[in-house]
Amino acid sequence: MREHANRVYRLAYRLTGNVQDAEDLTQETFIRVFRSIAAFKPGTLEGWMHRITVNLFLDQVRHHGRLRIESYGDNIEDFFSRAAGPEPEFEYTNLDLDIQQALDTLPADYRAAVVLADIEGYTYDEIGVLLDTKVGTVASRIHRGRAQLRDLLAHRAPRRRLEPSDDATRPLAQVVLLTGGPAA
Repeated sequence: MREHANRVYRLAYRLTGNVQDAEDLTQETFIRVFRSIAAFKPGTLEGWMHRITVNLFLDQVRHHGRLRIESYGDNIEDFFSRAAGPEPEFEYTNLDLDIQQALDTLPADYRAAVVLADIEGYTYDEIGVLLDTKVGTVASRIHRGRAQLRDLLAHRAPRRRLEPSDDATRPLAQVVLLTGGPAA
């Protein structure tokens, strides 16, 4: 069960953006799991627990407004010590504060979809089941969430230098001739 607890906690942390809310969300998830274990239908326990976690998160945001968002502060070592092994620790040490803050600004529905797809590695179909929504809606939320993240993190993108061979610096006639279009 500890393996599941670590994964639920990491998901909760990515959704909430701070330790206290992640701990509360993880605790509430396990309370719900233990109360309704008899209703568990065959499938993956992990997927079911993630669905409960995401639904609780979305319910909290809808009913209580924004959750508190705090920086890592001095407790960053405590957070990383919760990792199940070297791979999760590497992933979470390399998802820096700038990216977490950008995730925190996304609407809850977009954040849940992006976190499940890009951090937890779920397919669109699996996310649709977890969020109880259509795959098209999942794709739309992920697309819009990624677009917002791209805008929020634009300052991190490397500047592209135009090379003399780039089409942007060539006269239009040269570009047309090189691409096989009609000669000018």
